Amino acid sequence: MTHPLRLHDFRLLFLGRTVSAVGDAVVPTALALAVLRATGSTAALAVVLGCAMVPRLLLLPLGGVTADRFDARRVAIATDLVRCVAQLVVGVELLGGTPALPHLAVASAVGGAASAFAIPTASPLVAGTVEAEGRQRANALMGAAANASRLAGPALAGLLIWTVGSGWAFVLDAASFAVSAALLSVIRVRHVAVPHRSLRADLMLGWREVRSRDWYWSSLLAHGVWNGAAAVLITVGPVVAVDRLGGEGVWVLLQQAGAAGLLLGSLLAARVRPARPVLLGNLALATYAAPLLLLAVAAPAPVSIAAYCLALVALGFLNPVWETVVQGQFPPEVLARVTSYDWLMSLGAMPVGYALAPLAARAWGPSVPLAVAGALVLLACVGTAAVPGVRRLGWPESAPAVPAEQAPAAR
Repeated sequence: MTHPLRLHDFRLLFLGRTVSAVGDAVVPTALALAVLRATGSTAALAVVLGCAMVPRLLLLPLGGVTADRFDARRVAIATDLVRCVAQLVVGVELLGGTPALPHLAVASAVGGAASAFAIPTASPLVAGTVEAEGRQRANALMGAAANASRLAGPALAGLLIWTVGSGWAFVLDAASFAVSAALLSVIRVRHVAVPHRSLRADLMLGWREVRSRDWYWSSLLAHGVWNGAAAVLITVGPVVAVDRLGGEGVWVLLQQAGAAGLLLGSLLAARVRPARPVLLGNLALATYAAPLLLLAVAAPAPVSIAAYCLALVALGFLNPVWETVVQGQFPPEVLARVTSYDWLMSLGAMPVGYALAPLAARAWGPSVPLAVAGALVLLACVGTAAVPGVRRLGWPESAPAVPAEQAPAAR
């Protein structure tokens, strides 16, 4: 089997996505500090982040249709260029002095809308440049690069902020999108033409593909619960770390251990090919209950940190394996749509966790939302083992089935 990086088109795709991931990893830290310096308000930061999240959630299904209908490569190039301009505008304004909050909010909204069209292109780009037998390794490489960027991003952001200013972090991100667009413009990606239909028909076809596979929709429910629980941990976890485990340094160490775990899991996914990938991946995700429950009882910091690292190893392993299975089980002409529904459920669950966790913590203390989230993760992820499709599904041995509306009635 040819290594994916020996393939010219995938090599350029990998390089472009890696450069873009490095730029993206720098921005969250820089954005938070820039908004807080300009306004001194955490509410203002929440507004800016919400301006990115809302259009992303609303437009994700449309982004999936667009990527399937108009060629994922072209859509990815267009979104890279839009995000390049948006980040460049923010960077220039930060370099010029104190930024205006409305400008940051508008730029975040533009970037969020563009990302709704960019996210569904990721899986079709890999599937269109790598043959089926090499996709697990290719997806693992992409995951490892993204996770390594997350590990290094905050440190690079701090270096830029304290030496040349936070504006240069946004300029760096804008440059990374420009490089990614340039590399995408010279690669060839296989694209299956989609018959012309109405927007509603395209959306419904993608949804029928999701509903027709019990292993897929049941796993999406579990993944949504997992992401909602992750939002609870991010919201309430720092309070426990600071008040009961030893201070801010414990929270920083926990986050760094998680980033290292993600990277290790991605590297592991390139070498391990389980017979029942979705079943094993979902059961591995259940380990996220451990850090939630340990933080709920204020277990010793080293134990909680180790548990969080292990749980993120499971996530880093699942992501490339999951993407490989999905790329093999769904027809290429609906791949962007079904992955957009995946992202919609995952991202949509996080605001629920962000909203409910502080309310529950104020009413009953931080241990309650953490314990409830841990129990829900355990129940949802282990519960997928009761679904026949999850238990039986292995690696695809043939081409994916035709879309649901073209299949025989018996299906």
